[in-house]
Amino acid sequence: MPPRRLFRRARPRRRWPWSLLALVLVVAMSGGLVLLASDWWIEQAATPYATNRIESVPPADVALVLGTAPRVAGQRANLYFEYRLDAAAELQKAGKVKYLLVSGDNRHHDYDEPTAMRDGLIARGVPAEAIYRDFAGIRTLDSVLRARDVFAQSRYVVVSQAFHNHRAIWLARQNGIEAYGFDAHDVPFEDAPMVRLRQYLSAVRAIYDVMAGSTPHHGGPRVEIGSAPPN
Repeated sequence: MPPRRLFRRARPRRRWPWSLLALVLVVAMSGGLVLLASDWWIEQAATPYATNRIESVPPADVALVLGTAPRVAGQRANLYFEYRLDAAAELQKAGKVKYLLVSGDNRHHDYDEPTAMRDGLIARGVPAEAIYRDFAGIRTLDSVLRARDVFAQSRYVVVSQAFHNHRAIWLARQNGIEAYGFDAHDVPFEDAPMVRLRQYLSAVRAIYDVMAGSTPHHGGPRVEIGSAPPN
């Protein structure tokens, strides 16, 4: 009877081919370069039209205030939201614009960015009759194009943080809208790193939207700001 083997020969470990590892690395690096290049291109194109100095903002009838969540992590105030309202109120009180169009998400009955923005602006001393709400500003492209197509504005000032303003201005001007930007106070990167990292993906999406001719998710009856009463 042959002796039993006490040890089995170990199977050789499966090793990834170096060529496959190199391909993965190249693809990852290429993707990163695309993200960085897209954001850089949009920033360079839009920067001449944006400012954080109120005296440098070209006068316009309307400022488009881009929405975001009023609160984060359940209860904590969202500084992006607060700073945008501060900038919008400053712009209106300085006489640079007559009306504010607050555009945000209201897809669910218990989530209403535009109304929260209006309430915050009224608390800052902006008259209610100077504030119009766009409830279908689901994303930046929708807000930018609906300001023209629904609210009849082919020239306006965008209010948001600089990195967001750049994308909005670029989208607007690519669609034939004369857009300028008033940059709200920014939030430090360490306080909201994911927001800043998402801007690179958003830049690629913006370029795709322009190339694909993307349109807003929702239309609506035309609203003449200044003629029709605020909603």
